[in-house]
Amino acid sequence: MYLPSLARTVLTAGDLEVNVLEFRQRSFQFQRIVTFDGREVAHFSRTETETESQFRPKLIHLHLLVPVEWVVFDEPNDVLLLARDGATIPVRLSDQVVEVGAERTEFDEQGIPFRRVGGPSASYVYAPGEIADRWLTADGFAAVGLV
Repeated sequence: MYLPSLARTVLTAGDLEVNVLEFRQRSFQFQRIVTFDGREVAHFSRTETETESQFRPKLIHLHLLVPVEWVVFDEPNDVLLLARDGATIPVRLSDQVVEVGAERTEFDEQGIPFRRVGGPSASYVYAPGEIADRWLTADGFAAVGLV
């Protein structure tokens, strides 16, 4: 189920900097906007511990790459969400949080197919499935500054 959005404009870097994006039941901070393959890409990131059950858990870095026009602001909840049409605020459903290493590599988030791969320097990188083949590559990582 989706709720109509009142704001239908693409958010600016300033809008993205002061809000967090909810993805996989986690909060991601905005890093930058870059142009890759002729499209503006918003790069969000998060750092967390690998697992609390390990004696010496490692830090892992999560990176999310999405088209800028897919990021919408859910004003009543003060959070950024993803909507393929760039306008419709998806209904937020609560789900069980799974450790990153235990997640499936392909999944749907807010109605959009996503793919996750291991990236450089103990990181994981997420991108929409329809553009993952191009963005989840060494060229894509370099374009957003992950190498």
